[in-house]
Amino acid sequence: MAHDSAIPVSAENTYPFDARGVAKRFRHAAIFGALSALGAGETMRFCNDHDPLPLLSQIQGHFGDQVQIKYVSREPGQIVIDFLIQG
Repeated sequence: MAHDSAIPVSAENTYPFDARGVAKRFRHAAIFGALSALGAGETMRFCNDHDPLPLLSQIQGHFGDQVQIKYVSREPGQIVIDFLIQG
């Protein structure tokens, strides 16, 4: 995946996922697939144009405590969230 300078990546084992470039009908499946591909201690840095509250509920329901969710930015038009896979 190419690095998008709009998504800040500061740590090793952090992989950017820019949802803005994924067709809406495939977006949730792509996000769940990406999260499932991560190993313990790895982070997906997710960027979107809106706050995906329904998606966050779905992720928590599916992965439970396995995924830690942390906002990096909640600026209008650029939401950045880290999804950390717990070991």
